[in-house]
Amino acid sequence: MNKPEKFVANQFTWPISKEILLLILEDKVSDVFVCELVWERLFYIRETTLNYWVSSTLTPNYWSEKFGKAPQIISERIASVHLTRSIPKEYKQGLKNFLNFKGYKINELYPRRTRRATAVNWLIYWANENNSFSNHNNLIPSPSYPSVNPAIGHFGDPEIK
Repeated sequence: MNKPEKFVANQFTWPISKEILLLILEDKVSDVFVCELVWERLFYIRETTLNYWVSSTLTPNYWSEKFGKAPQIISERIASVHLTRSIPKEYKQGLKNFLNFKGYKINELYPRRTRRATAVNWLIYWANENNSFSNHNNLIPSPSYPSVNPAIGHFGDPEIK
């Protein structure tokens, strides 16, 4: 991963910690929250007047050329595929090696869940590459209940395509 020269470790809304990663896998945070974690680390910036995220000069070319506007990592298959492809081979087993995640049972498999697992794997890769795992266990969002319908997601999440 090309590390931007002016990377500032505390510029992100939320740190990456095991607790946050597990909340994602347990579906206790929204898809929007997950996307924002990824977008910040791809150096997309929030365009507050238009309420979406756009690439910056620090966004890797791999992303900014394909997605000038931050893609919906969970709801759009192509964005999730792009995220998967951007994880180097040596980091592909992050869920298993770092979180001891055994995977979902067959009846728990939904595109949303597998894409969330992809996002977690990418966040593990990113945090390892940038030496930015946090041990501050109290810096986590308030968990919600898992989505009533795991195929659809939380209230306010984009429709799964």
